[in-house]
Amino acid sequence: MKKLKLSAIASFILAMILHTSVFAGPPATIDQLDWMTGNWAGQLGPNQLEENWIASEGGSIAAMVRMTGSGATSMFEMITIEEVDGSLMLNIQQWDPGFQSRTEGPQTMELEEITANSVKFRAVTEGGMSTLGYSHPDAETFIIHVGRPDGGVLDISLKARSIW
Repeated sequence: MKKLKLSAIASFILAMILHTSVFAGPPATIDQLDWMTGNWAGQLGPNQLEENWIASEGGSIAAMVRMTGSGATSMFEMITIEEVDGSLMLNIQQWDPGFQSRTEGPQTMELEEITANSVKFRAVTEGGMSTLGYSHPDAETFIIHVGRPDGGVLDISLKARSIW
């Protein structure tokens, strides 16, 4: 009986370790993403892409994104990153003008890796991206790394811009 009890406890501990390492992102806090705060803009083909990241507060950071070109807005996007179970989760959703949703709901991604000036998330729900990352190689540059379903990565370079 004692062997069975110890075996059950060992199995439980092993299951918890595997659950943590397989299903949870690395430990992180939202304050580690303060470098994302600011207004960033750059060209994406004939369009301008603008990301406005507000400062972290209350365990979250968020961005409002807008794509414009030829005198019109073609897309709005909302991104939230939140602290969840000691790591970070990203939710992203896009709308056409008139607040017409492009998808039924947001795509959710979990933290894959984080450094002092970069972060990368991997998709845990269906959507247009397999991964999504951001890096900040210098004070004026903010790069979005969009992982495509075919395995390729599209890098979109934005520059710091003051809107105030």
